Amino acid sequence: MIPRYSRPKMAAIWEPANRFAIWLEIEVLACEAWAELGVVPREAVAEIQARRGFDMAALVPRIDAIEREVKHDVIAFLTAVAEQVGPASRYIHLGLTSSDILDTCLACQMRQAADLLLEDLTAVEGVLAEQARRHRRTVMIGRTHGIHAEPTTFGLKLAMWLMEVRRGRERLLRAREVASYGKLSGAVGTFANVPPRVEEYVCDKLGLKPEPVSTQIIQRDRHAEYLAALALVGASLDKFATEIRHLQRTEVREAEEPFSEGQKGSSSMPHKRNPVTCEQISGLSRLLRSNLQAALENVALWHERDISHSSVERVILPDSTILLDYLLAKFKGVAEGMRVYPERMRQNLDGTHGVIFSQQVLLELARAGASREAAYAMVQRNAMRAWESGESFQALLLADPEVRVALDEARIAACFDLGYHLRHVDEIFKRVGLG
Repeated sequence: MIPRYSRPKMAAIWEPANRFAIWLEIEVLACEAWAELGVVPREAVAEIQARRGFDMAALVPRIDAIEREVKHDVIAFLTAVAEQVGPASRYIHLGLTSSDILDTCLACQMRQAADLLLEDLTAVEGVLAEQARRHRRTVMIGRTHGIHAEPTTFGLKLAMWLMEVRRGRERLLRAREVASYGKLSGAVGTFANVPPRVEEYVCDKLGLKPEPVSTQIIQRDRHAEYLAALALVGASLDKFATEIRHLQRTEVREAEEPFSEGQKGSSSMPHKRNPVTCEQISGLSRLLRSNLQAALENVALWHERDISHSSVERVILPDSTILLDYLLAKFKGVAEGMRVYPERMRQNLDGTHGVIFSQQVLLELARAGASREAAYAMVQRNAMRAWESGESFQALLLADPEVRVALDEARIAACFDLGYHLRHVDEIFKRVGLG
């Protein structure tokens, strides 16, 4: 059964209370750094620290009320905090500009979100590894262009998905590091009113790195790379879901997504078991890709900063991280509860009358001395007849005088050995780490 989505932690990262709590942490750390430099009295910092324990969630309505008047979120925040802290609040935001707080906070939120997504990916890896081992030798037909090609196993398909998820996890780890940069360098990045030491101190305490060079903002290629990592994971989930959707088609029916007791597939046709979850995964992954496009548009800004990126990010970063968290939870449920039909896989494999072994016949004819062109012609004419008439490909080969000049019955029969195609499966699984 596919579990309901119940991951409020991801949404909470983007809630105002968490954002304002990070803002406050940045401001207090900046005061500590100023005190270390002898600019802010240590007793003032102690007073700020003593008074910072107010309930940030309870303060959100007050911040919102002030913002409705001043039309500036950071000023509204600073005003509301000053009301709680008292006279020592005059040292808060010393030498800083709004984006020092906004961009450094955003880096923290992106790290928090990435950490949850990495947990999700690890969980999906575990499920795919288990299923790949289970179906290591579940034989099925491999398809190219949607047409029967040669035999493979369902386990190999799942092992391939596993490796793709691992690559997605590696990309997200790299993107997490690329996004883990803060800046407190002032209005155009020159540290005119705040020394680099303040930035270094704050970033170190937050687990970030100082942006080596910035304008008023951290450059948005970092954020675009982060969104690209999310979109690529979504694209992989779309790929997996599309495969399951194809395998669930009535005329294929080799595997299908879970269908729980009491679930109904259609308001009019009680027999329907539709791949609705996989369709949802495919559909929603498109949003991740479209959000990446918006992130790429954010890279080009005017001079040292304009604000065209800000409104976009307030949508695409929460939406993409929450959405991918949701999609990973949904796909994990699909992968865990997926129904697999080995008997049907074998029926479909046998449904093309043996033509899937044509390459072995071609190779054997070449070994027997036939030119590749002549061998290809012999094999193709018999394969096409098998396709069209439904006759056994092996029987047609045995009845073909030109083929029989080169190959006896035993050599023809050996070309139809299914085990030939599976002899390296264990070696592939060792490469994947599933040996």
